[in-house]
Amino acid sequence: MGDEPVNVKEYQILARQALPKMYYDYFAGGSEDQHTLRENVAAFQRITFTLLSYEYAILQHAINSLRPRILVDVSKIDMSTTILGYKTSAPIMIAPTAMHKLAHPEGEVLTAKAAAACDVIMGLSFSSTCTIEEVASSCDAVRFFQLYVYKRREISALMVKRAEANRFKAILLTVDTPKLGRREADKKNKMIAPQLKNFEGLVSTKVDDSDGSNLEAFAARSLDPSLSWKDIAWLKSITKLPVLIKGVLTREDDVIYILNLSLCFLVAVKAMEVGVEGIIVSNHGARQLDYVPATINALEEVVLAVQGRVPVHFDGGIRRGTDVFKALALGAQAVLVGRPVVFGLAAKGEYGARRVIEMLKDELELTMALSGCPTLNDITRNHVRTQSDNRHCRINYLVAGSIFNFNDDNDNLMIFMCTYPFVRIVDAAQKCIVLDLNTVGRPVVFGLAAKGEYGARRVIEMLKDELELTMALSGCPTLNDITRNHVRTQSDNRHCRM
Repeated sequence: MGDEPVNVKEYQILARQALPKMYYDYFAGGSEDQHTLRENVAAFQRITFTLLSYEYAILQHAINSLRPRILVDVSKIDMSTTILGYKTSAPIMIAPTAMHKLAHPEGEVLTAKAAAACDVIMGLSFSSTCTIEEVASSCDAVRFFQLYVYKRREISALMVKRAEANRFKAILLTVDTPKLGRREADKKNKMIAPQLKNFEGLVSTKVDDSDGSNLEAFAARSLDPSLSWKDIAWLKSITKLPVLIKGVLTREDDVIYILNLSLCFLVAVKAMEVGVEGIIVSNHGARQLDYVPATINALEEVVLAVQGRVPVHFDGGIRRGTDVFKALALGAQAVLVGRPVVFGLAAKGEYGARRVIEMLKDELELTMALSGCPTLNDITRNHVRTQSDNRHCRINYLVAGSIFNFNDDNDNLMIFMCTYPFVRIVDAAQKCIVLDLNTVGRPVVFGLAAKGEYGARRVIEMLKDELELTMALSGCPTLNDITRNHVRTQSDNRHCRM
């Protein structure tokens, strides 16, 4: 590879060379086994572009709406669009990602300048290492502000007021973090979070946590796990800015649910009731609950449920302009890009962040031309084929949660991580499969062999801690709240609900 990257993925290689291991692992890593982290990217590779064939037209029940893909005038490609009424050069936004000064000394100020140069919208993280005011004064551009709700609500309210005073145009409320996901690389590296300038004089990131990252300990002390639908009304009462929900929502039993991430994702009715102006389909970059679906696999079901009532945006796994095209074809109005921009910033500063966005725009433009789409409105569902299309059925699963690889020849599976006892408790409660709850055997023996009584005890404590976290991120305060609808097995995939 030469000095100048030719695609977005090569910036990650340069970033790994440029950053200390602790910081690279922080930006690049996901939670637990990092299954969802890999799936966020890999799932795009399983979506292909369709051929214009009579058979496929019949399959899609759309023969009258198919458009020709060749001999279309693509001499002028228009990627421009509007997001919440604001014009932008492309349906690409910079996702809010934390602590850019770990990637470059000038941090989010350079990211903001890169966004302005590319004429795209930037989402500023609640955990930015530059202040709201510094970013706002760095350049003239449209910006949204990401919000976490703290136990001390006055801190969150103050950040909203500062964002509004500095001409930010929307609030991106992140709702999938009642607790911080188990990011094991950060624990091993004993990740140290810097003091965040936005909170100087309000709260300190300094905590005593000798067992792992101080970031995890700070989040446990600060984040409000009681956040619920009623708090959307509180947020709207303190700001005139539109509110978009980013992540997973809580369960209600009297409405339709769609497969989305770790919970039953309520979309249409409830979002309209509380006045949300948009939804961002996101699994937090695979940094929260592991083994939830890749976001691209959840996108279309959310779009179908919303039925155009509010715009749906997409976040997770974008690495190519073809990925942007696929997300648009499945119904997203725009996509958010996080890690690639940070990697560009780490590798080559403002220039690198800008080049990442330019590469994605250039690749999207080329994809549109080769697909016969002069404008974004020409991109339709008929341009892509997903795995559900390949199975000759469009499945609307009314379940949520993780995709597990069960061994069909052995129901009595060994439990190694919290997600496995979680799914087995679910199945036991529903009497769906026969199991022996005495399955945490070898791990205890291994712990005993390694560190005696302490090792055996730590194995049990780890499983309990991980189960507690999984229940929190799945919206289950008690074991009785865990149901069969929280998980999806291979047998679910085979026996489709049409």
